[in-house]
Amino acid sequence: MMRTQNKRTPFLLVLPIISGVFVFFFIPLLITAWYSFTFGVGGTEWVGFANYAKVLQSGAFQLAAWNTLRFLLVSIPLLMASSLLFALCLQKKFFGSRLSKSVLLFPMILPAASMVMVIDVFFSKAGITNELLVKLGFPVIDWLHSSAAFWILIALYLWKNIGFCTLIMLVGLNEIENDLYEAAKMDGADALARFRFITLPLLKPTMLFVSVLSIINCFKVYREAFLLGGPHPDESIYMLQHFLNNNLQNFNYQRLSVAAIVLFVFILTIMCMMLIFRSRKEE
Repeated sequence: MMRTQNKRTPFLLVLPIISGVFVFFFIPLLITAWYSFTFGVGGTEWVGFANYAKVLQSGAFQLAAWNTLRFLLVSIPLLMASSLLFALCLQKKFFGSRLSKSVLLFPMILPAASMVMVIDVFFSKAGITNELLVKLGFPVIDWLHSSAAFWILIALYLWKNIGFCTLIMLVGLNEIENDLYEAAKMDGADALARFRFITLPLLKPTMLFVSVLSIINCFKVYREAFLLGGPHPDESIYMLQHFLNNNLQNFNYQRLSVAAIVLFVFILTIMCMMLIFRSRKEE
């Protein structure tokens, strides 16, 4: 009797989590998938892949998808390289290193609205940057409603996430045994060789974890993009989340469902590719 109860205990412990995933994720996903193949209120008419064809051919969706992909391709490498560089610097003992580690998480604590307010103070038409440009004889630039908005959003994303990623990288670096570096030094390996053949290979699991978190946080940057430009921002920061939100406000649930399914498949594909890449490297 006791053995039976012991076998049931793990299942009972994970049952609330499984139930929550089923009710709040799996069922809504099925409903969304059903709406993406139907037409009319309540999905009364089956239209197959007609909705997918219309959405994929839509100029607004193509712009949002390209901007989202471009944001991923630019921000993730910059974040990974910057966080690794800062982690390598913080690994060295210097005056103020403890204080530096303590303040790294401050950007994640600050509300997005307050950060965007600071950006607005510097980069609005009447902001500090334009005042300096006018004094130097340059014309006023509408930073938040031009192509510069994309790079401002990149900088805001890096500033908010680089501290947390740096701390994770630092933990991964500290897990590497110092004996490996000492042995490499005795064999005549310089700093670059030690970094290439010891640090990078042993840090790959940590870097994979950081990259997954960074990709997830990329799809959360919509809050900052919305606060910077509203529901219809400059084309350079019109993301997939804008497309989803605008169709939700227009009660176009079919287009919304198609875009949500496409986004879900895209994220799932990226995650699966990263896991497959990691498993092959481990083998």
